[in-house]
Amino acid sequence: MLRVAALGLLLAGCASGAAPTTYDLTAPREINAGRGRGLLVVAEPQALQAFDSPRIVITTQDGSIAYLPDAQWADRLPKLLQVRLIQTFENGQRIQAVGRPGDRLVPVAQLNSEIRRFGLDERTGEAVVEVSVKIVNDRSGRILAGQVFTQRVAGGGVSGAAATAALDVANQALLRDIVRWVSARI
Repeated sequence: MLRVAALGLLLAGCASGAAPTTYDLTAPREINAGRGRGLLVVAEPQALQAFDSPRIVITTQDGSIAYLPDAQWADRLPKLLQVRLIQTFENGQRIQAVGRPGDRLVPVAQLNSEIRRFGLDERTGEAVVEVSVKIVNDRSGRILAGQVFTQRVAGGGVSGAAATAALDVANQALLRDIVRWVSARI
């Protein structure tokens, strides 16, 4: 019994800090684009370790990377971006079907991407989102098309709610651009 009480006190001491506020990204609903014809698989985006976490990145005045204190994304950023991209395709009904690798689809193509920037830039005061995407033929592995998409939105500072709202606006515009571009090529 004494061991259980001591373990409880030890765990309570480790968890004394307040949990960070959790923020989410939203998938846009209105997308004006032509309808694609095929089935598409959206792979989880690749990312450097700084972005491959739920932490929200800030590029500081001196160009180094820091994280927004007491704030986090609802999931690892690559996973969250993959889910919101799939939802954007579904919301816009722009292609026949969309899913993830392993969803047992027989796709025409796979969308591969890399998160290059996703955070706040202290030097400019902007929320910056930059993602490189490639449409890859699923059978041959040949790259059919590639494009780098960038969106910048004036940030509301480096507070959690204002910063994540600006990042969400930039991300929604980026997702619309990607869906339009892919839909015209599938």
